[in-house]
Amino acid sequence: MKKIVGLVIIGCLVAIATISFVRNNVDKTEAFSNEQMGTDLATNPANEGIGKGDSAPNFTLTTLDGKKVKLSDYKGKKVVLNFWATWCPPCKAEMPHMQNYYEDMAEQENVEILAVNLTSSDVGIDKVKAFQEDYALSFPIPLDEEGKVGETYRAITIPTTYMIDTTGTIQNKIVGPMDEQMLADFVKNLK
Repeated sequence: MKKIVGLVIIGCLVAIATISFVRNNVDKTEAFSNEQMGTDLATNPANEGIGKGDSAPNFTLTTLDGKKVKLSDYKGKKVVLNFWATWCPPCKAEMPHMQNYYEDMAEQENVEILAVNLTSSDVGIDKVKAFQEDYALSFPIPLDEEGKVGETYRAITIPTTYMIDTTGTIQNKIVGPMDEQMLADFVKNLK
């Protein structure tokens, strides 16, 4: 059993390293067509990433249930912007915590969870739908089918989560899984 777990962990690490290598070698000069909430990616030509204090780059994606979501439509709400994939064990561990928090606290805390599936590096929309059903997820799952949003947000290691305040400003970036208490603590500190 320990060998199997070890092989699974090694396989995940190899997959993460491969995705990181591929993303880091994508043409850095490619222009992004999505408009920005505040700053334009053109002002950061090296696309060195974004972090605390930066305006969250806007995007428009289609959700798993076929609705268009635009990040800027959530201005005035706290946003938990999560990047994940179905094959990612830490993502699987995190999702029940996110769902519990969403059910218990989303309305009370004026927060929306946008769980962006990195569809371009995942195993197909059918698997994403099955994942949503298996975990009974009720928050929006936008599909990053071209990989541009994940690239913009530098979601290389997943899960990666950005905490965005009501003004559209990034307050925290969390790399790795969160439990319900961590999620509650981060959201509570957002204005």
